[in-house]
Amino acid sequence: MRKKIATVSLLLITFAATAQNMGTTSTERSVDVNAYNKWSIELNAGVNKTTGAMTTGFYTATPNLFHADLGVRYMFNPKFGLKLDFGYDKLKEGNESFAFDSNYLRTDLQGIINLGRVLNFETWTNRIGLLGHGGFGVSMLTSDGFNGEDYMANGIAGLTTQYRISNSVALTADFTGIINGNQSYNFDGMSQTNAKAFNGSIFNASLGLTFYLGKNEKHADWIGDSDKYDALENRVELIETSLIDSDKDGVADLYDLEPNSVAGVAVNTKGQSIDNNQNGVPDELESYLDKRFAQNSNTNLNNNTVEELINGGYVNVYFDFNSSKPTNASLSGVDFLIKYLKNNPSKSAEIIGYADEVGNSSYNQTLSQQRAEAVKNIVTNAGIDASRLTVKGNGEDNSVNKNSPEARQIVRRVTFKVN
Repeated sequence: MRKKIATVSLLLITFAATAQNMGTTSTERSVDVNAYNKWSIELNAGVNKTTGAMTTGFYTATPNLFHADLGVRYMFNPKFGLKLDFGYDKLKEGNESFAFDSNYLRTDLQGIINLGRVLNFETWTNRIGLLGHGGFGVSMLTSDGFNGEDYMANGIAGLTTQYRISNSVALTADFTGIINGNQSYNFDGMSQTNAKAFNGSIFNASLGLTFYLGKNEKHADWIGDSDKYDALENRVELIETSLIDSDKDGVADLYDLEPNSVAGVAVNTKGQSIDNNQNGVPDELESYLDKRFAQNSNTNLNNNTVEELINGGYVNVYFDFNSSKPTNASLSGVDFLIKYLKNNPSKSAEIIGYADEVGNSSYNQTLSQQRAEAVKNIVTNAGIDASRLTVKGNGEDNSVNKNSPEARQIVRRVTFKVN
């Protein structure tokens, strides 16, 4: 007989696993199936009360300790799901009752209706939820009053109120009723029942916790129609924002790897300034500086345009990954600064280092400082007095896509401020 309940439990588990592959209803397909978590584990404890199926002179306290419940739930969509749960009730005599000691165990497969989503709770709260549940299962009663076990079928139904503590945990309060069929012995175990067909029932009231499983931010319990609209609005907003062309170079910010290129300077399809000799200075800017500044010692040394270009971050020195040595191609950027300072002896410069986001933040802070110091040494070795130079490590530059090697190359740099 003991194998019966184990066999039925295995069948219920198999059915629950098979049901996982069921498709979503047409009304729910507008929600991305990967946008929310579907699995949860539920733990509850509380009190019970039996009705019917008791021998004269035997009864439990009102309420009676102890009840416990463990459930595993899967939601097909935000409104419907299945739960496999296991319950245990300790049945003891109440005041003025004859003594008895019984144990009631059950396993049930239940359908779940997320009443909070059906009734659109999300329009007035994002913390409170309500679940309805019901189904069928098998039960077993053991007692000191008889030898062996009493196996029976049961029907179960109840309501669960929820309070969302976080996206991972919810506090629950549950009220459940269970009615047994084919019950042979009374709950006290002292005599047989008068009628086996749906004679005994147990009511449970319990408090517990639900733990949500999965990598997504929210569980299906808390996904409603408003979330669909919010997601759509966010996508529209992202598209609108991403199509802005901040630097007016003809490439939308969404695709622009260099969203602050110099106005009027030619760029490629990724919004990067054309730099054929790969020295870190746009070709048009390099030509301008050579003609107006580097090659003409008689040019007005206080040329505001030159200073604005340097201070705007358009003259840079670049570095390979995890290196504090400037790339050979980008040494021209140092040369522009040196020529500027030599032709403007009253000016000073701040040398600012950056690193990409790969690696430890503390290490990257040190690396950015080392890069700035390396460029300072080049400038002082070229004849600029160290008193005119200050260095600063700005750590990580997180303004670009961390997963793009090309974008990370742009931020592994040293830039300048002259004043």
